[in-house]
Order: sequence, then C-alpha cells, then structure tokens
Amino acid sequence: MSKEPFSEVVYSKNVIEFATVANEYCSFIEAVDQFQRKSFIIRVQKLFPLLYLKAVLLPVPDIEMSDDLPEKFVGEEDYNFIRLKLEEKFGQFDLYHEVFDASMQYSAEPIEASISENITDIYQDLKDFILAYRIGTLEVMNDALWECKNNFEQYWGQRLVNGLRALHNLVYGETDLDQTEQPAE
Repeated sequence: MSKEPFSEVVYSKNVIEFATVANEYCSFIEAVDQFQRKSFIIRVQKLFPLLYLKAVLLPVPDIEMSDDLPEKFVGEEDYNFIRLKLEEKFGQFDLYHEVFDASMQYSAEPIEASISENITDIYQDLKDFILAYRIGTLEVMNDALWECKNNFEQYWGQRLVNGLRALHNLVYGETDLDQTEQPAE
C-alpha cells in the first residue's frame, strides 16, 4: 500500500512553514546592503525568534534515507562574503561578551562572540537546507531536513539565542545605532 502523495514528513505544515521562514531569512541576509544598520538589526531581531520557533516545531524524520551527507551549497568563499558584509553593517556593534560558551568556565578572560558570525552560521545551514529542499526529491529533502534539525539542536540554535540576546541589547539598550562606524585608532 503506497502513501498518499505529499503525506511524507517533508511536506508537513511545520516543515513548509520552516522552509518559508528560512528562505525569507536567507533572502534578507543576502540583501544586507539594501538596509540601514538600525532597520537591519531590528529586522534580524524579529526574524530570530520566529526562526527559532519554526525550528523547534520541526518534526524529526524517521531515519536518514541516504548514506551520503546532503550536498553543501554554501562554500567558504560564500560564507566569508556574507560574513564580511554583515561585519561591515554591524561595525563597532558586532562583538559581544559570550556567556554560554563551554570553554568560558576555564577562561579568566571574557569570551567575545560576533553577531555577524552567528548570523552567517545560521545562514549557511539554512541556505544549504533550502537549496537541497528545492531539489524536490524525497530522499534529498528528508536528509536535508534531518541535518538541518540536527544542526539546530547541536549548533546554530544556541548561536541564534546568544545572538538574539546581543541584538536585544542593541535595540533596547542605550546604543545609538544611527551613528556611523568609528575609525580604528
């Protein structure tokens, strides 16, 4: 007995909604140059919780269908291109003190993290997921979903919430996001 068309987990409401938000996030990040710093930061601050919610609601595929890892589309050059554009956009507001780093317990010095790097790490996984998902074959879509959910749980979910804390501080703190970047001394 065969399953109904589109009854697979990759076609579920939560996966479709996640893919929609992930695509919106990637498109927005790619258009970073079209926004002023303040409006960009406020929009990322709004996208992060939505993305987190949609990722938490993702169903877990039963098993990986393929022995091969899903194809990677965002290479090191693409990653660095996006990260540098974001770093430039955030300017002097890019770095923040990290409080949820496992190595922090062994460090006498505060650990700094980068909002632009967090955003780019999330972008890389989501863009890989979206491009694999667009291939449209059940096996590829299933494996891309499995890997994206796993990476969310193990890696980029924590980066998202850490970055959100820093973004919240920028948006609601006493930072003047309209000021121009200070030249390095």
